[in-house]
Amino acid sequence: MGVRKEQKEQRRQEILYAALDLFVTRGYAATKISDIAQRVSMSVGLMFHYFESKEKLYEELVTMGLAGTTYPASQTCERAIDFFEQFTEALFSVMKDQPNIAKMFVLMANAQRSEGTPEYIREIALKVNTIEQFVPIIEMGQKEGSIREGNPLALSNAFWCSIQGIAEQYAAHPETELPESAWIVDIVRRKKE
Repeated sequence: MGVRKEQKEQRRQEILYAALDLFVTRGYAATKISDIAQRVSMSVGLMFHYFESKEKLYEELVTMGLAGTTYPASQTCERAIDFFEQFTEALFSVMKDQPNIAKMFVLMANAQRSEGTPEYIREIALKVNTIEQFVPIIEMGQKEGSIREGNPLALSNAFWCSIQGIAEQYAAHPETELPESAWIVDIVRRKKE
């Protein structure tokens, strides 16, 4: 990649992360394209060379968020509980290194439920259903004995509500210490008798 292309891509990333921060703190409807341009010290006119509209910028962020949910298919573990342990530990580690990951959780949740979200973008965001994605892993773990008994959908919901809440708290207060991943995995872990 040439230097000019590299600089343009770097600038594009700056715009995306500034927009992410503003969409999370102010919401999509309350964020103006001029707010984003000001955050990256750029004119609104120049901003349109990178993104044709605020809506397209939001769409790209939501599409990035959707792409980040492919982890269950890419993980291979001997036992289901190993998957939960590796996933949670990796997620918390990435959140520490890249706090924008936590903001993506907030953005995706807002995109799914906010009335200000353009309908076609909401439909993209609603393609994410991590609770349902984890049900087969829980069912597998229940059969092998590493995951506690109970309704698999309810267990997945409890696990994901914890993850979402932690991500939202961390997005708002990155100085907050993340919990030990084992505490969260214990939501689904079968207790030794």
